[in-house]
Amino acid sequence: MTSRIHSSILFLLHCLIVLLAVPSSLFAAKASEQEKAGAVLFRDKGCTYCHGVGGVGTKKAPALIDLPKETTWTADKLTDQILNGGQKMPPFRDSVTDEEVSDLIAYLRAKNKPVPPDVPSPDASPAPSPR
Repeated sequence: MTSRIHSSILFLLHCLIVLLAVPSSLFAAKASEQEKAGAVLFRDKGCTYCHGVGGVGTKKAPALIDLPKETTWTADKLTDQILNGGQKMPPFRDSVTDEEVSDLIAYLRAKNKPVPPDVPSPDASPAPSPR
């Protein structure tokens, strides 16, 4: 019994060493892709209309640039805000998936927000035409 426990502990230690040896860039690449996807969503879902390009804020809505440092805005609170809206913010529950919410949060939390490409994604809704 003791040797079985000893073997299990050795196996777990081995797994931990292997995980620590994996370059952190592999994990960062995923986050970076998620942040880029969030940047595109931020633009394509119309967030920039109220929050400004890069989330710098406008007269219509607050800046979102300090969220990486902000501890009161947890992922759950951000998710609730995106899905259910707020004081002036409309709810986006019917227009975003769970994955898109995660991408948006990754983008908002990014210290150096990626800039989306100039060309909207093919499935983006067209901006309303001026009258």
